[in-house]
Amino acid sequence: MTEKTASVHWEGRGKQGQGQISTETAALKDHPYGFGSRFEDDRTGTNPEELLGAAHAACFTMAFSFACDKAGFATEQVDTTARVSLIRDGEGFLIDRIALTLDAKVPGIDASQFQQIAEAAKRGCPLSKALGSVGVITLKATLKT
Repeated sequence: MTEKTASVHWEGRGKQGQGQISTETAALKDHPYGFGSRFEDDRTGTNPEELLGAAHAACFTMAFSFACDKAGFATEQVDTTARVSLIRDGEGFLIDRIALTLDAKVPGIDASQFQQIAEAAKRGCPLSKALGSVGVITLKATLKT
């Protein structure tokens, strides 16, 4: 149905190397990343986990809004945060959990329907499905009034 492209250019060895990430839409254009922005406190670049979190939050938010619409509820405001946890795994690393936090204003929906739709959207969003190997994906959903 659709295919999207992102690319990376990397120069240098390991920890000393630096990369630039670009997307076909130019949302990212030669955006820097490297060891410092991934494992230290360098805020001048991004990292794969941050980008994965952004993608997952965006996908889940859209799935939630579409599911509410299908159930007859109009989402007025939806804010989602995804916290991606990277841990050491032997000689490498592993994403062991993603914590989604949803705050949404959906007029006319009751708390039970809200939670059901949010959980179904978490399970059904394409990024959640793609991330099936992540040990734990949690959701804390709050209905705002």
